Amino acid sequence: MATKTTRKIVKIDEAKCNGCGQCVPNCMEGAIQIIDGKARLVGDNLCDGLGNCLGTCPMDAITIEERPAEGFDEQAVQAKKQPIPVLQGCPGSMMRQLRTKAHPQAEKSPLEGATRSSQLSHWPVQLALVPVSGPIWQDADVLIAADCVAFALPDFHERLLAGKTLAIACPKLDDIQPYVEKLAAIFAGNDIRSITVAHMEVPCCSGIVYAVREALAQSGKDIPVADITVAIDGTIRSEA
Repeated sequence: MATKTTRKIVKIDEAKCNGCGQCVPNCMEGAIQIIDGKARLVGDNLCDGLGNCLGTCPMDAITIEERPAEGFDEQAVQAKKQPIPVLQGCPGSMMRQLRTKAHPQAEKSPLEGATRSSQLSHWPVQLALVPVSGPIWQDADVLIAADCVAFALPDFHERLLAGKTLAIACPKLDDIQPYVEKLAAIFAGNDIRSITVAHMEVPCCSGIVYAVREALAQSGKDIPVADITVAIDGTIRSEA
């Protein structure tokens, strides 16, 4: 039986963890894996307790605690390592920046193949999955959009998205409070030039405006906010 000593080691709050997997590639020892949709410490002896994974968790689900644990085993780490780095979490949640292209003026019919170019500058875009810090937020014009806006507004990419950092959320189906807390952290910790909030005209969709304004108040920042209401017929109903 392995000897245990009281030492610093990673602690994961499964109630907060959303399974995004951003912590996995930052744990160079391979001590964290996504299992059953949650980040889990797979072996005390694989964790050195330094906490390189802490700053990559968008949900603040990872902390360092002191408790009796097996000692860190470098040989066990080397034996576990893959010859090629593998993302153990969901590959679709891996943060990446994209290179946008200029939008051609000419358009073809859908049968011929569209010539429009995506204006998306990064992935992922869901508010629960985007990091709270990083280059996508620095000196950025930010677009916070309700999920349905991109489907209703036919020129969403060209009219609203171009040149902006995007985060999407559903104010009707999602729990708004975690979004308020995350947006407050994003606004407080980064140099953001402007915020645009885009939502549908239906009353329940205005919750995303509340989330942004409440988060901005909590952040203590004075960032200009534009409020855009999109009608269900695909037109912009109002801009403020």
